[in-house]
Formats: sequence, C-alpha cells, structure tokens
Amino acid sequence: MRIVAVTDIHGRGTKAREFLENIKEETFDLLLIAGDLTHFRGREAAYNIIKEFINLEKPFYAVMGNCDGRDVLEMLEELNISLHNRRVEFKNVGIIGIGGSNITPFSTIWEFSEEEIWEILINNYQEGDIILSHVPPKNTKVDKTFVGTHAGSKALRRFIEENQPPLVICGHIHEAIGIDEIGRTLIVNPGPLSRGHYAIIDFNENEKKVKDITLERF
Repeated sequence: MRIVAVTDIHGRGTKAREFLENIKEETFDLLLIAGDLTHFRGREAAYNIIKEFINLEKPFYAVMGNCDGRDVLEMLEELNISLHNRRVEFKNVGIIGIGGSNITPFSTIWEFSEEEIWEILINNYQEGDIILSHVPPKNTKVDKTFVGTHAGSKALRRFIEENQPPLVICGHIHEAIGIDEIGRTLIVNPGPLSRGHYAIIDFNENEKKVKDITLERF
C-alpha cells in the first residue's frame, strides 16, 4: 500500500492545488493529512482546502491541528474523513488519529493534556495500526524547534515505546522535517505542505511494516 502524507497546509490553497496537480499522475492508495488545514480559521476556510483533495477523487483522511478552528473537527466528521479519536481500516490496515497538540505556551485552539492524549491512543489503538498525529513524540528528530527545544508529546512517546506501532505520521513542528525511529516504530514528519513538502510511504499491509519512506518537495 502506498500512502501520501501531508501536514500543515495553513490555508495555502494555491500550494494545495499545486501539490495535487503534482501528484495526480502518481500511483498511490491513500492520502493522510496530519492537521493544520487552516491558520486559525474555521470550517469554511478548512473546507476550501478539503474540497481540493475531494476533487482528486482518491481516498483520504485527516485530523485537525492546533491552529484549526473549533468547528473544523465537526466539518471533517460530517464528511466522514476525520480520524481524530477514531479508528478506521483501509486495505486491511488499521489507522487511528489524534488531532491538536499537547499543551503549548501559546494557548492555541486545540490543545490536550498528556493524559487526554494517552486516553485517545489507548482507547483506539490495535496492534499493528498506523498512527496519524498532528503532534510528534517528545525528544525525537521530528519535534525539535529552531531554538533546540523538543516540543512533542510525552504521552505519545511513552505509547510508542510501550506499543511499537509500525508507523507514526506527524507534523506541527515545521522545521523538524525528517524520519526517526523509536525501537521498531518509524516516525515521519513530512514537513509543511505550505512550503512544498510531503512524504511518500510504502507500507506492507500483510506484514504491517514500512518498506520505504521518501521525503519529497515540489
């Protein structure tokens, strides 16, 4: 199964259209969006982004980011593409999602305590599932800010250490583009789509294992 992963669009409709034009001839099975569809705006702005992905006519799911309006989750749920606090199966692969972020110094729109993040993960995860999370796990290559602070979730890291999911797709920290590992778990932050970044992931649905990840830019 081939997955295209994107994150942090931040309302850049032009970039979204450019990206979709770029991948329309690409062969893939599923597209996953790891949050921040908008930049502190609501469902109308988010739908203006989502409709571009609908026009691609490929299966996709999304979570909201910490910068998405309070009504964005409702819109995603109405379209049946939300993965926040939810599990779906696609081609025999389970995928669970968690939107928003851990608590930040900036009091953004969607923030959860570490306890809440833990509960969402525990309540939805089944062995071998992929995790789509806006926030990355703590103390990794993919949660390090420009000033050197690790801003990821402690609960997500603990969950990965204890459960070893095969793949975690995240975003949130724009500058922390990359791939990291915690045990057998591969973690990818594709980088912000608003700056032309995305990732392509080849996943073996029978073995529940990542075969390859490439970081792309257009």
